[in-house]
Amino acid sequence: QVQLVESGGGLVQAGESLRLSCVASGLTFGSYTMGWFRQAPGKEREFVAAITWSDGSSYYADSVKGRFTISRDNDKNTVPLHMSVLKPEDTANYYCAASLLVQSLDLPKNYHYWGQGTQVTVSS
Repeated sequence: QVQLVESGGGLVQAGESLRLSCVASGLTFGSYTMGWFRQAPGKEREFVAAITWSDGSSYYADSVKGRFTISRDNDKNTVPLHMSVLKPEDTANYYCAASLLVQSLDLPKNYHYWGQGTQVTVSS
């Protein structure tokens, strides 16, 4: 079956960097757009970044643009998310997700598979 497994979360101080990773199995990785979402307690799940399968185009939420970078390695079936200049408001559980679409990638409903998440906590 399809599995998405996130890793790399932890506790950091504001201004520091963190690198998350997602390893996918059980699917044809090169045919899926991969995305990262996050959810803080009491808030809805929100889009962070996505990278398409078709041409590797990347998209970011305005709140992380210029600080976060998403990439993909189709040989290793991984989707790293490099996060820099972290802020306390970046604190959330971060989820990896897979979609067959290349549009409307900011909507959770357009993703077919989800990981269990990894917690990121940024202290001030």
